[in-house]
Amino acid sequence: MNAEIIAVGTELLLGEILDTNSQYLAQQLTGLGVDLYFVTHVGDNLGRVSDTVRRGLERSDLVIMTGGLGPTEDDLTREAIANLLGEEMVVQPELEAHLRGWYARRNRPMPEMNIKQATLIPSARAVDNPIGTAPGWWVEHDGKHIACMPGVPHEMRKMWEEQIAPRLEIGGGGGVLITRTLKTVGQGESNVAEMVAELINSPNPTLATYAKQDGVHLRIAAKASSREAALGMIEPFEGRVRGYVGKYVYGIGEETLAGAIGTLLARHGLTVATMESASGGLLASYFTDTPGASEWFKGGVVAYTAELKVASGVDHEIVERHGTVAAETAMAMATACRERLGADAGIGITGVAGPTSVEGKPVGTAHIALDFLGETRVASTEWSTTRAEFKRRCVMDGLYLLWRALKKRDESGAGSGSEATQS
Repeated sequence: MNAEIIAVGTELLLGEILDTNSQYLAQQLTGLGVDLYFVTHVGDNLGRVSDTVRRGLERSDLVIMTGGLGPTEDDLTREAIANLLGEEMVVQPELEAHLRGWYARRNRPMPEMNIKQATLIPSARAVDNPIGTAPGWWVEHDGKHIACMPGVPHEMRKMWEEQIAPRLEIGGGGGVLITRTLKTVGQGESNVAEMVAELINSPNPTLATYAKQDGVHLRIAAKASSREAALGMIEPFEGRVRGYVGKYVYGIGEETLAGAIGTLLARHGLTVATMESASGGLLASYFTDTPGASEWFKGGVVAYTAELKVASGVDHEIVERHGTVAAETAMAMATACRERLGADAGIGITGVAGPTSVEGKPVGTAHIALDFLGETRVASTEWSTTRAEFKRRCVMDGLYLLWRALKKRDESGAGSGSEATQS
């Protein structure tokens, strides 16, 4: 089975929102063995939506549509399909009753324009939406299928997982494609590609590298007649990949670097604290995005001025001698937050995010330090990039410093907690 995705909405063409729905659906289709050949964005125009669906039905077995199922005049997915198939939209009493009940339970009057959300054409069946007002459509026409879902991401995902995906033929007649992504940190994409060069041209499983914001990803993909067979191909191949890059792999799939660090900290009963200047609290945000962070993240200080750095425990003589942007100051920040907040590890970040220099230090200068159980190390660099990207890179360097120290400790079999021998 081959498919294409049509995302409807002028806001997509204007760049006002990101099309995360298509990204999610593309990932889901691979696991079903459905080949995805086209992804299209189309604005809220009846003729263009109809024409896009027509092309989709001509070249694909399955057309998956998101968006355009709302109640307003510019929500035209239903109308476009009805127009293309030459069928009339008719209000369905049971759908209308369900819709009015949805509003009644919330003590709200239903705007009459919402009535179009209770319509069907002869070729369509309603797909229940338990968390929204817009039901989906499942259309069958000349052996082809159209799946229409809301554009609201959480509504779309629930409808897909519970109702649309189960309707699809597992395997799609072309086998099952299973992927596994290994996430690495500490090396650039070209470096990682060189390490696994011997495996890059493997036909099945395949291996590809991708430079991402959280490191370099290696995607392993295997196609077989069943999920079990594909997994049986991936397992030994993953072992070969890890043989080349294993010491840089921090996670698989959806695991984050902050989450991997949290796992290692919790395993050894250790904690971390932060003091940030240039990154403005972004590192602390990364940590607290991780479920269970309260077990191992003590807290953070955003010390954006020299006065606050000193007030937070940084020796004023270090700031006076080296300035606020210096390797020595970053190390003092790491130690200060570790000691003041009673943590086992402290990370200090200072730098010049721009647009102007600070203390004669050029824009892009960054110093990221780690104090881990009393042992301090610092990474100093200079980037030419945007302010937001500068902050992100500072955070990634801080995470990498801590991850590397924790991995070294994990592999050495050192003891747990603050009472362990300090190196």
